[in-house]
Amino acid sequence: MNIAIFDFDGTLYKKETFPLLMKHLKHHPIYKKRYRSFFSAALLPYLAYKCKLYKEDKMKYNMMQSYLNAFQGLTTEEVHHFFKTVAEKMIPDINTTVKSRLEQHAKDGMEIYIVSGAFTPLVEYVTKDLPVSHIIATNIPYKNGVYHSTEPITHVHGITKCHLIQKALKGKHVQWNDSISYADSYSDIPILELVGKPICVHPDDTLQIVAKQNGWEILD
Repeated sequence: MNIAIFDFDGTLYKKETFPLLMKHLKHHPIYKKRYRSFFSAALLPYLAYKCKLYKEDKMKYNMMQSYLNAFQGLTTEEVHHFFKTVAEKMIPDINTTVKSRLEQHAKDGMEIYIVSGAFTPLVEYVTKDLPVSHIIATNIPYKNGVYHSTEPITHVHGITKCHLIQKALKGKHVQWNDSISYADSYSDIPILELVGKPICVHPDDTLQIVAKQNGWEILD
């Protein structure tokens, strides 16, 4: 079994998800009043990160958790509808080169895995017409059909991505040397190093240095 792993933000999707989510909540005709509570909760962790008092992964976790808490009392259907409307704005910004490669890998018989820190329903809606085998993303907890704010999320970020990939593939025979991974960020090096064919998509400065040192393919 060969797999092709795709990062989402900055790779399959050209931009970053979170700024769009913030803007969508801020201007939403029904939920915009909830933006203030999110902003208040997220501001301190963000400032602590800027002052180097918080690590990046801790800051991102707090931002994601604070964002979800704005959905207090919403049903599964309401939350999914919210993310579906965001996804409709995102689909035109899919990276067509990466999309074509994904489709070709699927035709070649590879299992397609998308691994992302973004919220699971958002990734599902954006990729609904693509031949994706499995999505690993940040799940939203529900209880009795309503967002469950007291249950902490598992933010899919950094080395956590590798752990979740290996968990999803437990019991399957993967030919890692013939598998492929696409990513754009230095934090995704563990995923790139899992496979025999790592590919960097518009890599950040640090990843670009590593890619050139290792002779990895770079898609600009």
